Amino acid sequence: MALMPLESSISRIGVDIAIVVLSGTLTLGTNLKIVDQQMQGLIEEGIRKVVLDLSKVAYADSAGLGTIVHTYGLLQERGGTLRLGGISERVAALLKMTKTDTFIPIDPDQETSIAALS
Repeated sequence: MALMPLESSISRIGVDIAIVVLSGTLTLGTNLKIVDQQMQGLIEEGIRKVVLDLSKVAYADSAGLGTIVHTYGLLQERGGTLRLGGISERVAALLKMTKTDTFIPIDPDQETSIAALS
């Protein structure tokens, strides 16, 4: 399986909501660091609600999972929230195996996540 490079696109809704769409593989590497820095930057700019759309992420490893959990923690510290909108079966299996799905809300798609935050 060829690993696709991780790419992100960020859009904002209102003052404090950001939609981050990731595509490719959420794995250890330079691109993961860039995405992590982007997420931290959003939070520092006052974003308190983040929808992480993982519907185009085919695979995640422990480093990718760590980035998700780290972002969740940063948002929690500031009274914010993270929702995952749309995840592949492989990513869902990782979240279930690590019990991450017990504390980070997972929605079937980005629209459901946005509605839950509004």
